Amino acid sequence: MRAFESGKAAEAYDTLAPDGSEIRLLHQLGAVSVVHCRLPVGAVSAPVRHKTVQEIWYFLAGAGQVWRRQGEQEQVLAVAPGISLTIPLGTDFQFRNTGTLPLEFLIATSPPWPGADEAMPLAAGKWDF
Repeated sequence: MRAFESGKAAEAYDTLAPDGSEIRLLHQLGAVSVVHCRLPVGAVSAPVRHKTVQEIWYFLAGAGQVWRRQGEQEQVLAVAPGISLTIPLGTDFQFRNTGTLPLEFLIATSPPWPGADEAMPLAAGKWDF
């Protein structure tokens, strides 16, 4: 049996994601990991597609937009606290901060994040970065 854990997101980020966002590690159990993600004011992430993971995002603070594309289906979604979304396997995506505060959200990743090689850079996204 694994011991239960508790914690708090650190002020300093643990790592930069391949898309350029700040990642604060929270927890990992079996088939899922959870992190806190922050994108500074005015920042735009690099456009990427994951190779093996899918994600659920839940926004905590700030305002922004998330672009997602699967084949012919494409969407730009305005995000703010309380909004959630999914990044299914094979989805191209990019996000940007359009507000006056850092854009902050939780990410649940399944299976757990395997490392920086997971995110494949795209030649182009919705916005310049």
